[in-house]
Amino acid sequence: MSVDLHYTDSGPADAPPLVLAGSLGATLDMWEPQAQALSAVLRVIRIDLRGHGGSPVPEGPYSMADLGGDVVRLLDRLGIERAHFAGLSIGGMVGQWLALHAPERLDRLALLATSPYMGPARNWRDRAELVRREGADAVADSVVERWFTPDFAKGHAAEVTALRDRIAATAPEGYAGCCGAIENWDVREELDRISVPTLVVSGADDPATPPSGHGALIAERVPGARLTVLDEAAHLLSWEQSARVNTLLTAHFTAGDRASAGMRVRRSVLGDAHVDRAEARKTPFTEPFQDLITRYAWGEIWTRPGLDRRTRSCMVLTALVAHGHWAELAMHVRAALRNGLTRDEIGEVFLQAAVYCGVPAANKAFAVAQEVFAEHD
Repeated sequence: MSVDLHYTDSGPADAPPLVLAGSLGATLDMWEPQAQALSAVLRVIRIDLRGHGGSPVPEGPYSMADLGGDVVRLLDRLGIERAHFAGLSIGGMVGQWLALHAPERLDRLALLATSPYMGPARNWRDRAELVRREGADAVADSVVERWFTPDFAKGHAAEVTALRDRIAATAPEGYAGCCGAIENWDVREELDRISVPTLVVSGADDPATPPSGHGALIAERVPGARLTVLDEAAHLLSWEQSARVNTLLTAHFTAGDRASAGMRVRRSVLGDAHVDRAEARKTPFTEPFQDLITRYAWGEIWTRPGLDRRTRSCMVLTALVAHGHWAELAMHVRAALRNGLTRDEIGEVFLQAAVYCGVPAANKAFAVAQEVFAEHD
């Protein structure tokens, strides 16, 4: 019987929903490095699997159908017909189950550091017995050792310790019950039935699910799947290589509709009033250009998580001053304010531009900004 999962919900309510499911022994906090970046363009729903975090802990063992059924139940509770899904480790197994048994509920799928088969079964039975007997603390050290490369663990000791403590705090029956789901998991011969667009991401240094035989096997057998192997990444690659993972996930989950993603970002940065005016002025002659800008500038570039919007605003202001695009500058001074830059910070950008773009250009920029500030006042 399915249970009501604990979850968090962030990002635009009208954006495509994305469900994030994590590793055995992890809570939804595992996705902290992704939450803000992905929420810029997606409605991000992070979940605790049953037996983990704030979710119920029914008596185990569980099956993958139980874990997948919990996700379907959550989508029903939230009134979501279809969603993107990204899962890491056991979360990725849940994603495979959904793609095989509830494909009508998925749009696009990302499978991170996961496998279609994690035998031998005896290992999972032994681990479940140990955790039921001694608690998850008994396995926490060995688990977190596989999560990170030695260099990362050494340089991020506090983060690794905090994640290790979350593993140790997992309810013994919840952890052991999920071990039961992995014990009986084998869909190697079913992968060719997955039909949703699928991204597979593996860590080159992952001892738990190394690319060969795990990620590579999924990518080989799932029609059209794409495999990316990240260097200097172990099992919890979403944490260790968060910037690269954020870029991969954003590109994958917005690939189906760049125009809609671009329009959401455009409205967020420029404001509804400006975009509504621009849309009202659109003609058959200008429509192709407006579509190009929405898809490319806003949907391809502004959606990328590699730079935050404050930084992008600073760069845009400088470029516009350098080329003397004064009408565009006024629009992007307003956008910079919306993106969180203060008036003093905008002034600093223009002082920098005075050195590298010329004093007359900066003088004009200050005048344009002053007019925008007066409008605001």
